[in-house]
Amino acid sequence: MYKILTLNNISVAGLDRLPRDRYEVASEIAHPDAILVRSANMHEMDIPETVLAIGRAGAGVNNIPVGGMTGRGVPVFNAPGANANAVKELVIAGMLLAARNITQAWSFARGLTGDDTAIRKAVESGKKQFVGFELPGRTLGVIGLGAIGVEVANAASALGMKVIGYDPTITVRRAWQLESGVEQASSVDELIRRADFISFHVPLTDETRGLINAERLRHLRAGGVLLNFSRDGIIDDAAAVAALDAGTLYAYVCDFPSNLMKDHPRVIALPHIGASTREAEENCARMVADQVREWLEDGNIRNAVNFPEIDLPRNKGYRLAVVNSNVPNMVGQISTDLAQAELNILDMLNRSRDEVAVTLIDVDREPPEETLAKIRAIDGVLSVRCLGC
Repeated sequence: MYKILTLNNISVAGLDRLPRDRYEVASEIAHPDAILVRSANMHEMDIPETVLAIGRAGAGVNNIPVGGMTGRGVPVFNAPGANANAVKELVIAGMLLAARNITQAWSFARGLTGDDTAIRKAVESGKKQFVGFELPGRTLGVIGLGAIGVEVANAASALGMKVIGYDPTITVRRAWQLESGVEQASSVDELIRRADFISFHVPLTDETRGLINAERLRHLRAGGVLLNFSRDGIIDDAAAVAALDAGTLYAYVCDFPSNLMKDHPRVIALPHIGASTREAEENCARMVADQVREWLEDGNIRNAVNFPEIDLPRNKGYRLAVVNSNVPNMVGQISTDLAQAELNILDMLNRSRDEVAVTLIDVDREPPEETLAKIRAIDGVLSVRCLGC
């Protein structure tokens, strides 16, 4: 029986993927095998040594001590693309809100007083201050072409916008998904010079923190709009507000309110609702539950932010899942220990990513505990599990 600790309310649609005859799931549970989390901050948490996996029902993993888990041989899973449609819809809504001055017009209408005749008169005289512009023919720049960025780019293209994208690490899979008319920018600076709207879909790292600063905003097209539904910190908010006050920037739409921005007339600050749809929450929960289950039961890995992808169809017999430092002769030492125990290898697959490697080995009979102990004692081995034992 696997024990799963939940740190937030995880959608039932995801928890239902964990059969109750094999999984015990609770918000308070001793010695868990895995943790499912949404937004809870785990950096100060004393994570039990029994934990074999952490699943984040969302895309970002800033709330999880990924480096520490890597050192313990624990994969951290996320759900890339599960909330892509939800974020895409909000980005499109953000562009429309900014282009048509909808929030300002709504505030104006809510503040009208008097009888209906007076209100109609005020509307006719006041509506001219909310004249906006249309999206077709405008250029959207998308920084980050992962699952969400690709959806945003394609949706904007369908609306008649010109689209340019920048992502030096775009995968072949994502490139194939892009509409043929999406152009490639050679740099962030080129994209800024060419775009009327800029939407960000990158994680917050040392490289992306303050990606848009005062210097880059000087090169923005007059009347430009920034949309940040990615991570707080990617845009220098003080520089953005200064550009709004100077009239260089037309509007700033984001998912991260602050005292600096929440009352600014040209800022639309939403309460981090990019992925806040029932469908997105269910999709994220299903995806991450499936991935954690695959790792616990079969040792296969999909969408781990710190481990390699690995998929070995299950054979009859017993499977060893070994996590080790990515250094030479690890597979050789493991194989030697198995041979000394007269275990026949039915199938084997080794994959590595950065400093970590994972080896799945199917053997013909249950490995003796002393053999598992010998493998655990190999310098560089982080964890060893026997699946089916």
